[in-house]
Amino acid sequence: MSTSTYDSIVIGGGPGGYTCAIRLGQLGQKTVCIEKEEVGGVCLNWGCVPSKALISMAHTYEKVKHGASIGLHADGLRLDVGEMQLWKDGIVKKQTGAVRSLLKSNRAELLYGNARVVAPDKVQVTKRDGQTETLLATKGIVIATGSSTIEIPGFKFDSKQIIGAREAVSLREIPRRLLVIGGGVIGLELGGVYQRFGSDLTVIEATSSLLPGVDSDCTAVVQKRLIKDGAKIQTNATAKGCERNSDGSISVFVETKNAESVTTQTYVADVVLVAVGMRPNGVGLGLEECGVKVERGFVPTDAFGRTNVPSIFAIGDVSGGPMLAHKAMKEGEVVAEVLAGLKMAKDWVGIPAAIFTEPEIATVGLTEAQAKEKGLSVVVGKFPFSALGRALAANATDGFFKVVAQEKTHEVLGIHIVGSSASDLINEGALAVEMHAFLEDIGLTIHAHPTFAEGLMEASMRALGHAIHVVNR
Repeated sequence: MSTSTYDSIVIGGGPGGYTCAIRLGQLGQKTVCIEKEEVGGVCLNWGCVPSKALISMAHTYEKVKHGASIGLHADGLRLDVGEMQLWKDGIVKKQTGAVRSLLKSNRAELLYGNARVVAPDKVQVTKRDGQTETLLATKGIVIATGSSTIEIPGFKFDSKQIIGAREAVSLREIPRRLLVIGGGVIGLELGGVYQRFGSDLTVIEATSSLLPGVDSDCTAVVQKRLIKDGAKIQTNATAKGCERNSDGSISVFVETKNAESVTTQTYVADVVLVAVGMRPNGVGLGLEECGVKVERGFVPTDAFGRTNVPSIFAIGDVSGGPMLAHKAMKEGEVVAEVLAGLKMAKDWVGIPAAIFTEPEIATVGLTEAQAKEKGLSVVVGKFPFSALGRALAANATDGFFKVVAQEKTHEVLGIHIVGSSASDLINEGALAVEMHAFLEDIGLTIHAHPTFAEGLMEASMRALGHAIHVVNR
């Protein structure tokens, strides 16, 4: 058994892990990044990137399919799922290859294998060839092991008909009937993809509304669009089990609760996508044996990313929510700089989130409801996409901008956008929240015309009662 010594050891090569390793390399630290599958983690291999490729294709397909309304006639439109998957796989290959190249360019070593922490400064790796290697860390060990898809009782994944997000981005046929268990981000994003490709979509959500925790006004726009396109949505409902039918379909038994009664309905589907969330990968790494606190799979940390054992750090999904790639990346940078002896901490005000439904939702900061729950008096400004010249020209008029600010000071507390390109537009909102901007900062800044981003300016001015292109009230 060989032994190697490093300044820092990073376990996990996803967005948080590879970012941390690259930054450590840039700072002159001898670093190794250990990955058991492929660099890029969930995000690059079967999450963020490949799912957005399919979403982009679905948008294009839908636009062309319904292009006659704007004079675009495409006779004989045909979707080749195999070619689409090859294109998607090519994107993944290019991205993961780029990460490997960046690690190498920054002198961060990449080691494939299963890692286990055996001491506060020691990691044991079982490599793909079966050989075992012991690694010593003189400065610290970083846990960046991410999260995994949750399975639920009665719906064991079979990779074909009962699937999770990992399999959902690689389907070779479009399901005629798709039932999604879970009306959260993953379920609605991927369910929406296959709905636009022609699947009859059913969504089963256990809570009272889709996208729990997201601004309810924004969620209502997405739900309305799903239903308009033919989706069946059942809230306050729980999938209790299923059985396979002789014709190859699956019957799913759903229990629905309301104030008066509990009823059970049966839905028939060809594919069932279980999308009830992700579970942190903090168990089974040897952390508990080394004295590291692990709570329900999460590894709690302080503002510097450090666990209760000073030499062990954690970043990304495994360190706690929100489970977002960009949050993991930023934490990776923070921890890398802490390990290198620089003054750095996690001190952000808000973390933006983007949901690639139709239309998109993006949010940062407090919702109106959250602000009121905190006892804050707020003023709200909304501006519809339908009042934007750019939105009309792009045939993308669903949705609105919503700005939540303190009533007395006008400090911006949260920004919520539902509509075309919301995922890009939210970054101005994130800057506003991070710098403690006021409504006047956004509203008095000249925005290019005609653009979608003008809506944020107009929403801010409407909160002040000064909007130009919509009636103030």
